[in-house]
Amino acid sequence: MAVAISAIKELRDMTGAGMGDCKKALEASGGDMEGAIDFLRKLGQKLSVKRADREAKEGVVIALNSHNRNKGIVLKLSCETDFVAKTDRFIDLAKSFAEIALQKTPATLEALLALAYDADLTIMQKIQEQTGVMGEKVELASYASIVTAAGQGQVIPYIHAGYRAGVLVALNLEGTDLIEAGKNVAMQVAAMKPVALDKEGVSAEIIAREIEIGKEQARADGKPEAMIEKIAMGKLNAFYKESTLLNQVYVKDKAFTVATYLQSEKKGLTATAFKHIALG
Repeated sequence: MAVAISAIKELRDMTGAGMGDCKKALEASGGDMEGAIDFLRKLGQKLSVKRADREAKEGVVIALNSHNRNKGIVLKLSCETDFVAKTDRFIDLAKSFAEIALQKTPATLEALLALAYDADLTIMQKIQEQTGVMGEKVELASYASIVTAAGQGQVIPYIHAGYRAGVLVALNLEGTDLIEAGKNVAMQVAAMKPVALDKEGVSAEIIAREIEIGKEQARADGKPEAMIEKIAMGKLNAFYKESTLLNQVYVKDKAFTVATYLQSEKKGLTATAFKHIALG
């Protein structure tokens, strides 16, 4: 059947799909707009499978918190090219997922993907649809959240370098006067990429690896075997200072560690958790 160019343009405006795909969809549906949208969704699902092995290293990271600041979420929506990542359509899509995540605060990425996007689609199905619309792999690649009990702190978000990284930092005290301190610590996380909040949060696997590396370095330097263990433990302590958030030198004022910076802002103030997601 012949399809009016006005109908093709209308479907394109509704879905963002290419003119050729819109024409094909309307032909397949006999001109029915809803049927054509379903056709494009199915096309998106096929493209999602077809592009599953493609690398999606570009995208955006969104970090949000609730109005009362007792919870926050951070997520990464990935795509294949920087061109797509910078479009308003893609950024708005990521923000819409983030708003749903903030409202529902699911425990896992899998649970987030299963949530309803609208009356007809789950978030996963919306991603599959947009893979077809945008013509490249789209993937909700990472998600994390922090929730604090009422009266027991607040969560501060930070988005770094044009959506290329997002951070959440939880503080143990509430108050709008502490938001700037929380953002400063979140900027520290984005810049210095700590592996844990403090040494108690470092995994046993990382500790064992760092001790082994320290031993091998000491042996390579020709140190006596009797001193190897002590040297390795010294290097482990140096690792804690460099790689755990509260023990790191505060980048905006090297007279402080992050822990002492927070104390200088308000007595008893500390960070209790952080989440960091970045592109790449």
